[in-house]
Amino acid sequence: MSTKPQQPLPQQVNVDISQADDVKCDECGHDVFIPVFMIKKVSAIMSPNGQEIIAPVQVFGCNKCGHVNEEFMPREA
Repeated sequence: MSTKPQQPLPQQVNVDISQADDVKCDECGHDVFIPVFMIKKVSAIMSPNGQEIIAPVQVFGCNKCGHVNEEFMPREA
């Protein structure tokens, strides 16, 4: 038997999704998005291993026109 203290179980929150606001494309107003990837290039100087890194970053693009809303863009550090 373990003497390690147990972590509390996360509480489930019931959210009525029908009351939530729809997000729309800032360009065309469409409300369906798909996962797409931006590709970031990390220079060898900033890379932890001293080599250039190509890093995919997943964002959501409009299914109709491909636009990525600003709110879906990765935050700058």
